[in-house]
Parts: sequence; structure tokens; C-alpha cells
Amino acid sequence: MKIALSDHFTYQKLIAFVFPTICMMIFTSIYSIVDGFFVSNYVGKTALASVNLIMPFLMIVSSFGFMMATGANAIIGKTLGEGKKKVANEYFSFVILFIFIIGLIISILGFIFMPVIVDFLKATPQMRPLTILYGRIMMISSPFFMLQTSFQTLFVTAEKPKYGLYVTIGSGCANIIFDFLLVGYFHFGIAGAAIASASCEIMGGSLPVVYFFSKHNSSLLHFVKPKMEGNLLIKAMANGSSEFVSNISSSLVAMVYNFQLLRLAGQNGIAAMGAILYVNFIFVAIFMGYATGCAPLSSYNYGAQNEKELKNIFKKSCICVISLGLFLTLISLCFNSTLMKLFVGYDKELYTMACKAFRIYCFQYIFTGIAMYGSSFFTSLNNGKISALLSFLRCFIFQMGSLFLFPYLFGLDGVWMACIVAEICISILTILCLFHYKNQYHFM
Repeated sequence: MKIALSDHFTYQKLIAFVFPTICMMIFTSIYSIVDGFFVSNYVGKTALASVNLIMPFLMIVSSFGFMMATGANAIIGKTLGEGKKKVANEYFSFVILFIFIIGLIISILGFIFMPVIVDFLKATPQMRPLTILYGRIMMISSPFFMLQTSFQTLFVTAEKPKYGLYVTIGSGCANIIFDFLLVGYFHFGIAGAAIASASCEIMGGSLPVVYFFSKHNSSLLHFVKPKMEGNLLIKAMANGSSEFVSNISSSLVAMVYNFQLLRLAGQNGIAAMGAILYVNFIFVAIFMGYATGCAPLSSYNYGAQNEKELKNIFKKSCICVISLGLFLTLISLCFNSTLMKLFVGYDKELYTMACKAFRIYCFQYIFTGIAMYGSSFFTSLNNGKISALLSFLRCFIFQMGSLFLFPYLFGLDGVWMACIVAEICISILTILCLFHYKNQYHFM
């Protein structure tokens, strides 16, 4: 089915349009999930805790590229909607070049200062060398991972979401094969897991570059001589600041989780949280994939001043994300034991802790989609301020506050309850913001 940004979207067409982006997000999450599965089952829970300890920092590093791409994507989509294709391609080329250069700088600094970072994260003596090794290998590929996450959103605006899906599936499947060989067969341990992921991130970031340079590229976007416009970078950063704040704060929240779990449950607590997060990566990827996939539709119709279609997309999206939240919560409750057994089934005490924790934690999915879609929707309307405010309040205020308060009141169970309270609070605030701005943007 050929789908253009200017089409009228039924439920079938909307799902078909966002489905490749959802799959891209899921397969991107596979990097961490596959590493976690093989590290946990073939190397042990100390190595699993080491990977989970450094993961928030790695997510912070990659969040810069996602911020720039998401912010610029809204500008590029709006520019295409205004009929300025040449300008849109100049913006596209400049943003990708800028992301890669910044990625190289961050990669070098991260590699050099990795021991300092690991010490700040309070790694135990057993975890420290493993965490440094994994982190340094992953820093080598971080510029390419920034590109890969950037292209995930830009492929949608280019009206080629399936191409992005092919690249992500290819690199995700390669990661599974490499992990099986390097960790499961050759027993290279945590280094093998890092090499597997880093290799596939390099592949996932490089292939789209080849495509957009190709003469056979039939998409709306292709590389041209970049237009060096500092104002574009400022606008992209401001507009994508919500995604940056969300990723940064989510990573900082994960660090607070680690600190609380080390205090209340020791190494087992971090390992149990790791098992939960691997499932969470998939579920959150579904919400994020939907929000990211339909964002160019909102941007395009906002730029084209097609209020009727903007209302149509918004209404259908609200129904979709609420239905998704209820469905994923039900799946979590029904398959809780099976999901946890995949990662920590080898340790009875750890498995019991993880199952109990996930039964509490999973109720957040009822509300997660509302907050994520709302923030992404404001970004697509080029209102980065409200989007950033919602992301900031969600993570820094509601999640951080809950993480400090609820463990104090309820002990270890309070750690798993914190995210539910935070998602309820931000969902209510998101709904209030949507009603407040409905007359300005005419999406209701």
C-alpha cells in the first residue's frame, strides 16, 4: 500500500503507516534485550547487573541524536507541507552531519572517562571491571547509534518507513546471531555481548547513509549540499528538547532506581530490575514507535493547514494509545512468569523477586501511552516548550519524587509502585494541556 503524508487516514491506513516505525523501535530495543538474555544466562547475574548499571549512561549519550532528529523532523515535515522540498533536504543534510560530528566527540570523551563514570554509578568491586569494559566498547559505536535512531524518525518523513524497518530488522537479527556466536558459543563473556551490539549499531547507522546518498533513492529526502544554518540547530534543539529531557531524565531515573535497589535489595535488586526493563523496552518501544510514526502526519497537516485531517489523526491516535495500554497491561499480567523466566529463571530467589515486582510495575502501561503520545504530539506541532515541560515533569518531578517517597513508605515494593503514580500524574496533566491548546491548534 502506497501511503503519502497528504492522504486521508482510516484506522487501517494509520496502523499500516506507523507499523514499520513500531517495528523499528522494537528491533532497536533488541540490542539491549539480546545482550541481557545472553549475558544473564551465559555469564551470570553479576555481569547482568554490570550491563544494567551502565545502560542509563549509554541511553543519555544516544539521546542527543534522537533530540536533534525529532526536533528537526518536525521542522522538515512542516517545510515539506509548505511545498519547500529543496529547503527541507538542505535542513536534513545539515542535521545528519551535525549529529555525527557531535557523536564522535561524545564517543571519545566517554571512552576516556569511562572509569570515572563507573565509579560515579557506585559499581561494586566485582562489577567495576565488567562495567568499564562493556561501556568502552559501546562508546565506539555510539555515533552510529545516534545516526540509526535519527534515521528511524526521518525515514517516516521521507515516506519510506519500510526501508528503515528493513535496516533495523537486519541489524537486530545480526545482533542475535553475533551474541549467540560470541557469548553463547565462543564464550567471550560481556566483551562478546558489547562487540555484537557495537557491530550492529555501526551497520544500522551506516546503511541509511548509503541509501540517502544513492541515485536510486526515490524518497522525499536525499543528501544535498548542507545549508549551514545555526538557527535551524537552535530550533531543532528547542523543538526536540522534550525527547532529550525525556531520555535524559529516564536515564537519571534509572540511576536512582539502581541506587535504591542496591540499598534495599543489593545486586539481586538491580538484576531483577534488569529483567523487568528488558520487557519494558519492548512495550515502551511500541508506544514510542506509534508516537514517532504518526508525528510526521501531524506536522505535515499542521504545515498544510489541513485542520480536518489533523483532528482525524488526533482522535484515532487517542483511541489507539489507550487501547494499547490496556492490552499491554493484560499481556503483562497473563505472561508475567514466562517473561521473567527468560532472563532470571536460573536463580529461584531472583526469579521470585522479579515476578512479584513486575506484577506491580506493569500497571503503569495503562497510562504510559497517553503521556508519550501527548509529548510527541506537541513536538509535531512545533511546540517544543510544552512538550519539554511535560517530559521534565514526568521524569524529574513525578518519577523522581515517587522514587524517593514510596520506598521510604513501602520499602522494596515502593520502588515498583513509584512509576505507576508518576504515570497517572503526568497523564492527567497531559490531558489538561491538550484541552488548553485545542483552540490554538484546532486538533479537536
